[in-house]
Amino acid sequence: MFDQQQIYVVSAPSGGGKTTLNRRLLAEHPVLDIAVSHTTRAARASEQAGVHYYFVSKGEFEERVKNGEFLEHATVHGHLYGTSKAEVERIGKAGKKTLLEIDVQGWINAKPLIPQAISIFILPPSLEILWQRLEHRGSDPLPVRWLRLQNAYNEIEKANNYDFFIANDDLEISYRKLKSIIIDGMRGDIDNKNGRELVTKLKDEFKHADWICKMRANIY
Repeated sequence: MFDQQQIYVVSAPSGGGKTTLNRRLLAEHPVLDIAVSHTTRAARASEQAGVHYYFVSKGEFEERVKNGEFLEHATVHGHLYGTSKAEVERIGKAGKKTLLEIDVQGWINAKPLIPQAISIFILPPSLEILWQRLEHRGSDPLPVRWLRLQNAYNEIEKANNYDFFIANDDLEISYRKLKSIIIDGMRGDIDNKNGRELVTKLKDEFKHADWICKMRANIY
């Protein structure tokens, strides 16, 4: 169905920076369009239906699943998210490159249907920095932030099936790397060896870092 379509998958743990990077890429390069996802979570104050997400009830979402309307769908942080096949088709018919902003679980589900897609995982330079980003959001209580950190670890643990890794330490450098992959088609400057080493480092940090051990003890 999507064999001739240029599709790019960008994933990252919550707070990893994918939304900031993707929104800039979309704003500066009209050759690219994003497949707007469906979700059962409530819209935030800054979000617009049909732009950020299609906000639907759990019943409507489950009906769409039953009808086979989704390319992929997953439960994330207790809410349902999915990318409809119709959204991907819409972008392809417009002759644009397709951006899928989905999580690791979603990519695992979608990969067999779009094997030609190029996948990119945005990594935080450390989990401590990721935690600081989650804290600076100021919108989630401590147990929710901790759950997001746990989910981040679970996603990073499964990140080895991505084609490219970008460590989002410097936003401008990360943007240039993402642009080189998606817009310019130049991928030689992305060092996957360093990315895979960072994955290992982040997994080790989650298991052994003193600040995480203290946080875990305080919550449990």
